Amino acid sequence: MSPLPPRPEEHPHAPARPSYAAVLRLPHARRAFASALTARLSYGTVSVAMLLSVTRATGSYAVSGAVMSLFGATIFLMPVKASLIDRHGPRRALLPMATVHGAVLCVLAALTWRPGAPAALIAVAVALAGACAPPLGPTMRAVWAELAPEPGMLARAYSLDGVAEELLYVSGPALVGALTGVAPPASGILLSALLIVCGTCVFVTSPGLPGPRPAALGRTPGSLSGLLVPVGVAAGAGLALSGVELLVMAFATARSHDTGPVPWVLGALSAGSAVGGLVNGAVRWRAPARVRLCRFAVGLGLVIAAAGLAPGLWSLTAAMACAGAFIAPTLTTAYLLADESAAEGARTRAGAWVNTAVNAGSSGGAAATGLLLGRLPLGVCFALAGATALISAVGTLGRSGRGLRDAPAAL
Repeated sequence: MSPLPPRPEEHPHAPARPSYAAVLRLPHARRAFASALTARLSYGTVSVAMLLSVTRATGSYAVSGAVMSLFGATIFLMPVKASLIDRHGPRRALLPMATVHGAVLCVLAALTWRPGAPAALIAVAVALAGACAPPLGPTMRAVWAELAPEPGMLARAYSLDGVAEELLYVSGPALVGALTGVAPPASGILLSALLIVCGTCVFVTSPGLPGPRPAALGRTPGSLSGLLVPVGVAAGAGLALSGVELLVMAFATARSHDTGPVPWVLGALSAGSAVGGLVNGAVRWRAPARVRLCRFAVGLGLVIAAAGLAPGLWSLTAAMACAGAFIAPTLTTAYLLADESAAEGARTRAGAWVNTAVNAGSSGGAAATGLLLGRLPLGVCFALAGATALISAVGTLGRSGRGLRDAPAAL
């Protein structure tokens, strides 16, 4: 069984229930976090800007869909890039990645500024941009682990990071929408390049960043087996959540023949995730991270499965808010467990594997749900989407065995 988090008296300088303000008062935390968020906002803007620009430049939805799939496929390079950061340190590895990524985005913006760009050149630029994109999320979480070594403070920091990231992916498309009202869609790509280069430049100068750790290349059997649980649950959550987006659209079409409310329903999912993340970080849990991860994944799967029984859009919106309340806790706990399981000096790579699993699950879930819709009743599709999160939780249960039986109840 994993040890319980140390009690406040074991850490005389840590508050019993560390606040989010206390997290931001950690030495060097505000500068590192603010600059990392600035750079990470690029990931909230670049996808929609790229989609709009490529569609306008080529006049083909098929080409833009293929290009976006190519960009998404580069997520599998993230653990490789993260291992370079662990080995050489963020200061030496991040800035070259961000600089090349920003330069390629500028080239892509130039290609797509006006209609008529060759699709092959666009595809090459998109693939290069994705391949060079720096893993800022995993790097910032590794920095949090350095800045907040006390377990309660680290859990709060990860929750704050997760909620902020959720808000970036909500505000990013809105920012691109406002920009494209006065400029070509390719201007959103230029904005993304500016954000990631400027934000990364400030981030790598933060005194809180760790230095190179050559030992990060070493792998121990314990760290590898320990990563299977958070990576598996993250993939299951990604599968379930990507399916939900399509299912909500199908639900709205079937019940009201109007997809206008869909953004509001999905907005409830994001709002629920933000609230759940804040509450999760505010509680000093007694149960080990692996036990909590199982429980959160079970809750997520059950609520998604039950959402298919909603009689109307209002009840579906409420169900999505409830499902969202489990998203941030599930992913935050997966990152915490990966950090606990990581070998010394391999924290960035461990977090990158969880991040990759979420994105890979999202890609697969969207494709699978698209094939099932129209072939199976909508309620069954919701149940299958929820089942992916439940199956991942059962896998956690099987690997947790004794820990689940002996762990004390969470507060």
